[in-house]
This record gives sequence, structure tokens and C-alpha cells, in this order.
Amino acid sequence: MTSPDSELIARAVVDHDRSAFGALVERHQSSVRHFLRHLTRGDTALADDLAQETFLQAFRGLASFRGDATVSTWLLGIAHNHWRNARRQRDRGHLPIDHEAVSEPSEPAGSRQSDLQHDLAGALRHLERDEQLAIHLNYQQGLSHSEISALLDWPVGTVKTHLARGKEKLRQLLAVWNPQT
Repeated sequence: MTSPDSELIARAVVDHDRSAFGALVERHQSSVRHFLRHLTRGDTALADDLAQETFLQAFRGLASFRGDATVSTWLLGIAHNHWRNARRQRDRGHLPIDHEAVSEPSEPAGSRQSDLQHDLAGALRHLERDEQLAIHLNYQQGLSHSEISALLDWPVGTVKTHLARGKEKLRQLLAVWNPQT
């Protein structure tokens, strides 16, 4: 039986149980890394560095976790802040831009499913950055509108607007996959 996040946090904070924090990392690292890979547009090395920074900051701030959001949402918020800081540094010229990091798959897609995934990835690149972010958090991370709102500090109405606009654009871009629309 696995312990709930709240119990792991209590053990990590009160008992200084590093294995409890390790269990939190194991439980949430996949979603944090996936989110950061999305934000970094496939730059795995940068995403992994940012994930490591995310969990280091989470470890240092674990005692201040208030429980207003889920642990997952809290961690994604920390990850998003680290990504924004890295993007600002890159934009100021403090970090090199790795144009090799984002590459198209070199092998042709062999199945209908992989063709759809390829087309979806291409269509997502045509969305505005905020639309991409809202779509990713809602559909790929499974966050609710209110969780996205808390994570990104956007009003819930803004989240809904970005989702609606993004879905409509995707519907148009992927119309070939659903000719009935």
C-alpha cells in the first residue's frame, strides 16, 4: 500500500526521512519531466536540469508546503517558474540556444496512430504559447481548470479561453483526421 503525499511530506519534514521525499520524487518525477520537456520543446537535457532544480527547491521548501494545491500542482508550479527563469536567461543571452535539441523524427511513421501523433505534434506548434500550455496541462497532465489557474496565476476564465481557442485551432488543423466536422 502506498502512502498518500501528505503522509510522505509529514515524514520528510517531521522525521527528516529522506526516503519519504524520495518516494515523492519517484511518484511525481515523470509528470514534472514530461511537463518540462513540453515547455522546452523537447530539449531533454534542459528539461532534466530544470526537473532536478525543481525537486531541490521542493525539498528545501517542503516545510512551507501549505496544501492549498495538490503536491503535483505545487511541483508543476515550481517547474514552470524554473522554466520561465531559464527562458529569461536565454533571451538575455546568458544561455546558449540549442537548436539541435528539437528535431523531427528521422524515421517515417509506420502506423496510423504514429501518423496522428506526428500531425498532432505539428498542429500543437501552430498554437499560441499560452494555448499550448493550457492544452498540455489539461489533456496531458490531467489538471482541472482551477488547478491550471492556480499553477499559472491566470483567472479561470483565461484558462477556459486558451483551452477553447486551442481546441478550435486543433480541430481545424486536424480536420483531415475527422472528415465529419
